[in-house]
Amino acid sequence: MKERIYLLPKEGNFYKANLHCHTTISDGKLTPEQVKEEYQKNGYQIVAYTDHKKYCPHPELNSKDFLALAGLETDINEIRPGKERIRTRMFHINFYDTNPDEMPEEKARYCAADYWNYDLSYVNSYIKKMKKLGFLASYNHPYWSMQNYDEYTQLEGLFAMEIYNHGCELDGLYGYNPQAYDEMLRSGKKIFCLASDDNHNEYPFGHPLCDSFGGFTMIKAKELTYPAVMKALEKGDFYSSMGPIINSLYIEGNELVVETSPVQKIYVKMEGKNCYMKVAPPGERIKEARFTLTGREGFIRVACRTEKGNFANSNAYFLEDIPIDFTTE
Repeated sequence: MKERIYLLPKEGNFYKANLHCHTTISDGKLTPEQVKEEYQKNGYQIVAYTDHKKYCPHPELNSKDFLALAGLETDINEIRPGKERIRTRMFHINFYDTNPDEMPEEKARYCAADYWNYDLSYVNSYIKKMKKLGFLASYNHPYWSMQNYDEYTQLEGLFAMEIYNHGCELDGLYGYNPQAYDEMLRSGKKIFCLASDDNHNEYPFGHPLCDSFGGFTMIKAKELTYPAVMKALEKGDFYSSMGPIINSLYIEGNELVVETSPVQKIYVKMEGKNCYMKVAPPGERIKEARFTLTGREGFIRVACRTEKGNFANSNAYFLEDIPIDFTTE
């Protein structure tokens, strides 16, 4: 039997997470407690509270079946006299605290300051400082932020970026950013991808413009504890989705094996514009695909799509980092 290399860990449990959330602490309409209640009703075990420029951990919300991740969203905006805010570019970055018990006073002081220097060297120095304080940095909604390749590919120190932001998708079809993720990867950035809600809850649940429960990240961790979940995030033991489920992802010999919930298409994207694919016949769905790897793919990442157009995306895996022997059959 050929050895299996698990890209998503074999051991552990999947936990459903919303990693971008706003509450009444900033510009959201629900309290942190209400967010917990509603997300638990919809099958979530994890919410990262990322209020705008408000670092406010919520350990009181933690329980055996729910984990509140401490974080914030920082926005660094372009200031141009006479230019409307809706026409200005801005860096929005989520920061997730890997250990809220360390340096709480310094974190609260540094995170509460206003930063308006729209300059890449400054933005990168800010990310570097936050990393030293123990935060993971994720770049948010590049399309909505009106940024281009020359800007976001120069960001340094990121662990991830949003490939899907549900709130931005509802705002103006700005939410799905697979091209930006591929451009990051092709520029040499070995980062992961997240799907999130970015919920503000301006509209009631059930309304077609409600920005909850549209994008989520499935984190595979040994247990639902803060250290275990943060370790899984740092390692990339997760995938992002708008609905489809990736049950298993591994390499057996030189074959990539993908097991999913029923979907219409399973694609393997890579460094070049070529890709591997398995597509269901009209009226049918597929749940498994095998693809032979050659070693020339550069990186691989799986994208699954349902007939309704909802995607699940794995993180990218660079073949140079995976011990595959392509010299044997």
